[in-house]
Amino acid sequence: MTMELRHLRAFLAIAEEGTITRAAARLHTGQPALSRTLRQLETHLGVRLVDRSTHHLELTAAGRVLRDRAAAALAAVDAALDPRTLTALPLRVGHPWPALGERTVPLLRRWDERHPGVPLELRRIDDRTAGLTQGKVDVALLRGELPDLGLTSEVLLEEARVAAVPAGSALAERSTLALADLAPWPVALNTVAGTTTLDLWSGTARPASTVEVGNTDEWLTVIAAGRAVGITTSATPELHAHPSVAYRPLTDAPPVPLLLVWRSGVPAHPAIPDLVRLVRELVADG
Repeated sequence: MTMELRHLRAFLAIAEEGTITRAAARLHTGQPALSRTLRQLETHLGVRLVDRSTHHLELTAAGRVLRDRAAAALAAVDAALDPRTLTALPLRVGHPWPALGERTVPLLRRWDERHPGVPLELRRIDDRTAGLTQGKVDVALLRGELPDLGLTSEVLLEEARVAAVPAGSALAERSTLALADLAPWPVALNTVAGTTTLDLWSGTARPASTVEVGNTDEWLTVIAAGRAVGITTSATPELHAHPSVAYRPLTDAPPVPLLLVWRSGVPAHPAIPDLVRLVRELVADG
């Protein structure tokens, strides 16, 4: 049977929703029809994509690979059929939290001056690769070590780590802090796109507990409420200032690399080299 885009859309809905029932409701179709579409795709590929042994469907290893490929392929199709892209193909730059920090606004201004025919779109996507592996963006600004996902990366600089503590707390009265100062507090960990883990305390006493969050907004909220402290990089205070959160330099935490990343082995946006040059220029300017 010839495969169609509807097979990929059906599979992606199942992968994202976790059940046939929710996926069918999202696609406005019946469960039996959606199950048949999934079986047709599996038959065509000759592999099982979904483990049906539990009520909550789990993707197999092959299913996880196809999920990312299907997302990238459908994003490319949607972009190709978007009439807004027929006049100028925008360069989509993903980032999960502070983009380029204090250099973000200068980046946008200089880009508009030098490349007025190519729109530069900054998209905040709370994902480890900021939507890059799903084809939602052309290039991403990411921090920390990356898994081997067939990506090309340029190290732009290393950012110092800072502590984020509740304003008005005893910690906020200090000019600098060490990891041991934070250990008595619960630590907020962004499990989706953060760069902080408990391994950071390998040489000293670890925090007794953690508070897991899914994005920067939740991270800021639990710290502002006095429920936890956090660790981030020096770029965060510029774009994520909060009246109830104080940022203080950390004296004994290693820096975090800032990377510009794009996918290997696929047609890249022709303006990516221009972006690399401009970002490096901004970094050199300090």
